[in-house]
Amino acid sequence: MSAAPIRILLVDDEAAIRRALRTSLNELGFQTKEASRGEEALHLARAESFDAVLLDLNMPGAGGMATLVRLRSMFPRLPILMLTVRDEEHDKVEALECGADDYITKPFSMRECIARIRAAIRRAQAPERSGDAPVEIGEIRVLPERRVVSKSGQAIHLTRKEYDILYYLMTNAGRAVTYGKLLTTVWGPSYRKEVDYLRTFVRQLRKKIEADPSNPQYLLTDPYVGYRFAESPGGEPGASGEASLPHEA
Repeated sequence: MSAAPIRILLVDDEAAIRRALRTSLNELGFQTKEASRGEEALHLARAESFDAVLLDLNMPGAGGMATLVRLRSMFPRLPILMLTVRDEEHDKVEALECGADDYITKPFSMRECIARIRAAIRRAQAPERSGDAPVEIGEIRVLPERRVVSKSGQAIHLTRKEYDILYYLMTNAGRAVTYGKLLTTVWGPSYRKEVDYLRTFVRQLRKKIEADPSNPQYLLTDPYVGYRFAESPGGEPGASGEASLPHEA
């Protein structure tokens, strides 16, 4: 018996974007439903079951942010990916901190879009891991019970804060983690705006885990937003930042 097709809710007030997404996703075997407004999306989400939502940030009526908050309150584990334009860095951060799983910047490649959809669904459907279970991505391995980190079997000495940054990012691999979220998690709420402080630690951490710290394959920058740890080092589409923007840290 074949598996049920993945069902995607497309929410965008631009018919051309919905059409392009629908065509590409349907060709790959996804099933899609469309909404042009937030209110319509909420109605469909209540009436039907979806595996993920692609949600435009700027829409008339109930905008993307308000729709995101409502969807997240109704469906805590539903993957929601925001569609944004390039100059909306503040809105990207707000969306992530309001519960979005990821964002896709317009104009986007369908390859990147589909890769991010699949990754978000995979993370949502993964079984919950125990807090002391080893975490291994590429050549990097972390043993939380002993706070030990190694690369290719060779121990790496990290400071306490470097370890905390690495462990949090690795246990959220593939997700964009905002600067504020990472600072609050590792240092506490009073450090939320100390982005330069965080960048210093990230630079030191990259020197210890990356073969080429100036061209990171693991600890990637999402420009003006935060960091993400690559699920597939060296092969994460779009995750090292927009091609026209340099690494910030």
